[in-house]
Amino acid sequence: MMTIRITRLAAIMALPLLLLANAPAYAGAFSATSMVTGSITSQPIGHYEFCLRYKAECQVRSKPAPARQVTDHGWDVIRAVNLDVNKTIIPMTDMEVYGREEWWEYPVDAGDCEDFVLLKRRKLLQAGFSESDLLITVVRKPDGEGHAVLTVRTSVGDYVLDNLVDDVKPWNETPYTYLKRQASFDTGRWVTIESGKDVPVAALK
Repeated sequence: MMTIRITRLAAIMALPLLLLANAPAYAGAFSATSMVTGSITSQPIGHYEFCLRYKAECQVRSKPAPARQVTDHGWDVIRAVNLDVNKTIIPMTDMEVYGREEWWEYPVDAGDCEDFVLLKRRKLLQAGFSESDLLITVVRKPDGEGHAVLTVRTSVGDYVLDNLVDDVKPWNETPYTYLKRQASFDTGRWVTIESGKDVPVAALK
C-alpha cells in the first residue's frame, strides 16, 4: 500500500512544472482569504538553529509579489504531498527522536510538527513552487499548546498543510490562533500575523 502511494505521488510531481502557473486558478470547494501580516518579529529558536546548519535555505530573498495561481495539477500536488508526509512520518517529540528540545530537522521516518512542515516544504519546492509561497507558520492550538503548520500562499487565499489533519484547509477554517510566519520576501526573517484571531496574542519565543 505504501509503495502504491509513493509511486502515485512521484507520478503527480513528475508532470510538467509549467502547469503550476499561467493557468486559471482553482480552489476546489474551499473559500479562503489571505493572512494580514505585520512587522518583523523574533525568529523561533528552532528555526534559528536550523538556519545555522542550512544557511543557503535561509538566505533566499525576493521582491514582495502577489501569490501565484495554482492549477488543478498544483492542487493535486499540494494534497498529495500533505497526505504522503502525514502517512509516512511517525509523530514523535524532538526529545524522543533527537534527545533535545526544539530541534528542527528534515525527518527520515519520525519527527514533530516542525519536521513535518520542513519535509512538506522541501517536496513542494522540488515540485516547482516558490519559496515566497511556502511559509513555515507558528500557531497556538485551542488547548494553548504551540504548533507549526505550512502556509501555502495562493492567488485565492492562504491554505494550511497540517500534520494533524489530512485535508488541506483554508487558514481561516482551522481552530488555531495564528502568531507568526516566515516572511514571504526573506526565508530567514519572520513577521507577525495581525489577523490571527479575535484578540492579539504574544508570539511564541
